[in-house]
Amino acid sequence: MEKEEQLFRKRIQELAENAYSRDIPLHTDFLTLAEQTVFQNMSATLPPVKFVLSGGFPMSERKVLCFLASYEEELYAPPFVCLKIVLANRRFAEELTHRDYLGAIMNLGIERAMIGDIVLQDGNAWAFVMEKMSRYLAENLTMIRHTSVVTEITADFSELPEPEMEEISGTVSSVRLDSVIALCGRLSRTRAASYIEGEKVSVNGAVCTNVSLNLRGGEILSIRGIGKFRFGEPGNLTKKGRTSVVVYRYK
Repeated sequence: MEKEEQLFRKRIQELAENAYSRDIPLHTDFLTLAEQTVFQNMSATLPPVKFVLSGGFPMSERKVLCFLASYEEELYAPPFVCLKIVLANRRFAEELTHRDYLGAIMNLGIERAMIGDIVLQDGNAWAFVMEKMSRYLAENLTMIRHTSVVTEITADFSELPEPEMEEISGTVSSVRLDSVIALCGRLSRTRAASYIEGEKVSVNGAVCTNVSLNLRGGEILSIRGIGKFRFGEPGNLTKKGRTSVVVYRYK
């Protein structure tokens, strides 16, 4: 186990113990997919305190882990907010990417862990950030590259767009990682295995070199140079004994 993971486990253990013994709400900053996986794997060993993993919308990847007080379950409010970032003048706006928005926020001195998902649509962006940083960002995030923007804190998620995804369906001999990666990338199984063994594939944010890893459904798969995918729930067996599956490719 790497030192970084050991420190993360210790921090989660301490948060859970304090929340349980003192009956107070405590939370992390935004966790990566890999950190969420570590937490899920250790959750059974933690004190029996209720928790919520939330990123602001159902398809969010980065999420905040909140340990709840016994009195708080029905009153739970996440410790983050959503910023809506609108182009000040579309006529003079550049074509901005996710990286541009993230870079502009971090250039204001904000650490990556303070920032959740950023969703783009039609030149506008919705960025989830820890509440303690929100007012500062609303006042100071006025420029993305050379494009002027207006930033405001919003509680209205009705305009928040769903991530655009392409559905890919097919059958696999099993739900092993190499079989599913072959379907995702339209590769041969041998070629898929070479990607995995070459450390070009990550599962839930962590590099995986185990070609025979069995997937359960819901995993986020990234293939370097090909794209990012969400693996759906395994389906029924065909008459030939293969498993029907669906993966969703992020556009």
